[in-house]
Amino acid sequence: MPLKAVYHVRTGMLEFSRANCCNCYICKLLEFMRSLLFLMLFTICGMLYGQTYEIGVFGGGANNIGDVGRTNFILPSNYAVGGLFKWNKSKRYAWRASLIYGKFKADDSKSSIASRQQRGFVVDNSIMEASAGLEFNFVEYNLHKLGPAFTPYLYTGVTYFRYDYNFFDAGRLQNLDQTDGTFAIPMTVGFKYRISQLFIIGGEIGARYTFTDNLDASNPEKSNVSQQIDPAFGNIFSDDWYVFTGLTFTYTFGRKPCMDCFE
Repeated sequence: MPLKAVYHVRTGMLEFSRANCCNCYICKLLEFMRSLLFLMLFTICGMLYGQTYEIGVFGGGANNIGDVGRTNFILPSNYAVGGLFKWNKSKRYAWRASLIYGKFKADDSKSSIASRQQRGFVVDNSIMEASAGLEFNFVEYNLHKLGPAFTPYLYTGVTYFRYDYNFFDAGRLQNLDQTDGTFAIPMTVGFKYRISQLFIIGGEIGARYTFTDNLDASNPEKSNVSQQIDPAFGNIFSDDWYVFTGLTFTYTFGRKPCMDCFE
């Protein structure tokens, strides 16, 4: 509170007293701003330390399951790389988002089916996917507790991906130099293990059931290949799958420093 100086003529003395500013609008405004700033800082700190976040990378391989090439469910034919983010809302589940790019090669000569070996088709394709969903832990996974933490998990959600759009003409693969996009349902099983207070490693196998039958160029839209009478082959009543298999490495942040629970 500011000081007010008063000079007494008779005594010739200068007296200091505190000014009454209770009704001062500026002082009230400053007090309100200080309270608001404190509330904002308290809320932000609560959000940062109330949850545990993870950000990291994925690396591994990709393969398809369709009408060309092998029929193995897990047998990567090319690489897959990407990044992921997790928001651990509780010890049992986490929200997750990821962006992964992968390539695969479907080669009839490597199939165990004799008819495919005789046909000899080969298809190379690439996939760029964005996925978001829920990761469920089989056991309680408490990252606020000291010591190691391990759990198997399941993940599912919604995936949207882009892929190369091709077709076969008289047994030869025709590259249209264009892409198409559709949705898929991810079904992933994996494990994760905390190797330190800040880093987590894991491994997972994730199959995606797609809503297209043309990942292997076996069933294109006829409007895009009007020069062919019937470009489709294989099982046209079953859509394609693709699988990402690999390892994850994530960094954790936003943990509570001295508490052993989730809010």
